[in-house]
Amino acid sequence: MFYDLFMFILNFSLLIICVLISVAFLTLLERKVLGYIQIRKGPNKVGFLGILQPFSDAIKLICKEQPIPILSNYLLYYFSPVFNLMISLVVWLVFPYLTYMCSFSYGVLFFMCCTSLGVYTMMISGWSSNSNYSLLGSLRSVAQTISYEVSLILILLSLIILIGSFNMMHFMNYQNYCWFIIISFPLALAFFASCLAETNRTPFDFAEGESELVSGFNIEYGSSGFTLIFLSEYTSIVFMSMLLSLIFLGGDFYSFLFFIKLSIVSLMFILVRGTLPRFRYDKLMYLAWKTFLPLSLNFLGGFVGVSILLTLFI
Repeated sequence: MFYDLFMFILNFSLLIICVLISVAFLTLLERKVLGYIQIRKGPNKVGFLGILQPFSDAIKLICKEQPIPILSNYLLYYFSPVFNLMISLVVWLVFPYLTYMCSFSYGVLFFMCCTSLGVYTMMISGWSSNSNYSLLGSLRSVAQTISYEVSLILILLSLIILIGSFNMMHFMNYQNYCWFIIISFPLALAFFASCLAETNRTPFDFAEGESELVSGFNIEYGSSGFTLIFLSEYTSIVFMSMLLSLIFLGGDFYSFLFFIKLSIVSLMFILVRGTLPRFRYDKLMYLAWKTFLPLSLNFLGGFVGVSILLTLFI
């Protein structure tokens, strides 16, 4: 029993280390790609071609002094970024392993619970800072995230009804002959847009309206607090890329091709940031409630009908 527990902890620790390293190099990739989009070079001084830049940035941020607003709710202000990163890392438990699998039968359900918990950390971060700007930023982030979670969960539910399981492994088994993106292309696009909104990325980064809200809910955070919020955002990007590859793009996570797909989806997050301007807030809400919700509900109804017909005739 102790051996099993040790191997489980070892596997999960290795996974977290790999995720954090991938986050470091994703930030470097983003800065390089955005640099070339803006016709300039990205980081190219620290190490060979700037490859050590993320680590020097991390050291610089951690070594800076931690600012604490006098009137803030200290405990909540201090611990909400920690919980934010913890939720972003714990959600990786659903990733299926070859050895000592952390994956379990209700993996998708666990993912839904964790993403819903992420909203609370955002809200508490904004409120506990005791700043009007951070409170407004957190309110906008929470409203946006909740709006998109509804369509995100309905999209996942459509495919869950189609395969009849919450297990991530079954998504791979059911896509041996046909990827789900072929039979539900509009759902894949809606899922990608919902992932962008879920991770507060351009064009849905309304928490960071520079003209009115400065940096959103994390305005009062500096040094290590900001580092944790930053890490949790990019961990979520890598996770959402993995989930999209798993659910719509074949999901063969035992092959090297799966990680190439994951990298391409992550690159799409960056390219969207480099090319699209910020939406107007009312248009975002209109898109969530008037476009994505009916679309996901229609597909849900269609897949329910298909699954009923299959059970009747097979």
